[in-house]
Amino acid sequence: MDYRVEPSTLRDALVTVPGDKSISHRALMLGSIANGVTDISGFLAGEDCRATLQAFRQLGVEIIERDATTLTINGVGAHGLGAPGDDLDLGNSGTAMRLMAGLMAGQDFSCTLTGDASLNGRPMGRVITPLTQMGAAIDSDCDGTPPLQISGGLRLQGIDYEMPMASAQVKSCVLLAGLYANGRTTVTEPAVTRDHTERMLRTMGANVTSERGRISIESGQQLTGTAIEVPADLSSAAFVILAVLLSNNADVLIENVGVNPTRTGVIDILQSMGGDISLQNQRSLGDEPVADIRVKSSTLGAVVVDPALVSLAIDEFPVLFVAAAAATGKTVFSGIAELRVKESDRIAAMATGLRKLGIQVDESEDGAVVHGGQFSGGSVDSFGDHRIAMAFAIAAGAATGPVVITDVDAVETSFPGFAELMGLLGANISVESAT
Repeated sequence: MDYRVEPSTLRDALVTVPGDKSISHRALMLGSIANGVTDISGFLAGEDCRATLQAFRQLGVEIIERDATTLTINGVGAHGLGAPGDDLDLGNSGTAMRLMAGLMAGQDFSCTLTGDASLNGRPMGRVITPLTQMGAAIDSDCDGTPPLQISGGLRLQGIDYEMPMASAQVKSCVLLAGLYANGRTTVTEPAVTRDHTERMLRTMGANVTSERGRISIESGQQLTGTAIEVPADLSSAAFVILAVLLSNNADVLIENVGVNPTRTGVIDILQSMGGDISLQNQRSLGDEPVADIRVKSSTLGAVVVDPALVSLAIDEFPVLFVAAAAATGKTVFSGIAELRVKESDRIAAMATGLRKLGIQVDESEDGAVVHGGQFSGGSVDSFGDHRIAMAFAIAAGAATGPVVITDVDAVETSFPGFAELMGLLGANISVESAT
């Protein structure tokens, strides 16, 4: 599928976006290995999370779908998973692949984790290395990419692991393996990353300690099922925020969005650029902070983005590239090499697409300088990356002519109904069959 977007005028609105993908994945995983029932509301019914759901059904977990966003999981306990009859296909989800590698390394049975062509090209050495140090046996392709063949029945040993690069997925992988390892497992992260795993483990009764970037978990702990209300996904809300900022005269309230402080870098950066963004009605859902986000049209100015904020906004850089392209002056991004191994090389994908829309971008190995300007009409390739596709769809609404964004099917992995929601806000966006 392709998007065709005409210059658009947004209207004032009250909107909601789908549930948080990171929390939905973790609720499925931890609910499955907990004792008792876990009820999930606000679940993200995107393709990534549904791949995780199907994997746990293959592992013998009963998961009842009350409706598209409401699930009941009858947990089987830490040692109740069963050998799957086939490979576990995790689709496009790097989160599922890396977290489940840790979880599966502690099981009594062997299994194979695989995915689509994109996921099977993504690096997994960053989780294979610490898991191997713990005593796991994992075979992968020669370049460290999936499929991952994980041997069961091995005794894992707790380790003290210093991550060479900040990554919530690696941290979570090691902590989940730590549930099955002898002794204590500690992960030291070089920069703060999202802490949904630690929060949910505590909510389910696990003893997880965090102090000065060192996160520790003891082995042999039993989790207890609970009710989990998943907030709206800030990463999805970021596209709505961007659209409003770039519009002429709009005032939009996005309800019930997760504002975990390990995730709000995108808000901090956009506010530093002059974005009129405020958090209202701040409260908690379980152990996760949420708020309603109010956004008003704004004139953006260029900034030098603090590298310390990168790990707090790692998934939102496509949004930030578009904001930088619409800002006055030159915006400098550095320390973002991690973007080169996402669903696409996001630095290259954003630079290529922005140039096609008339924006100058100077690309470097771990960053870019974006020269603000005016988006022209044209055609850009999303490279099959959901966040690239949505970022350019928002840019297109502020362009001088129509823009076609190709290969947008992957948007359904994280933001089902994206085009429809943007249409309700006034965006002139149509979905077309690829020619």
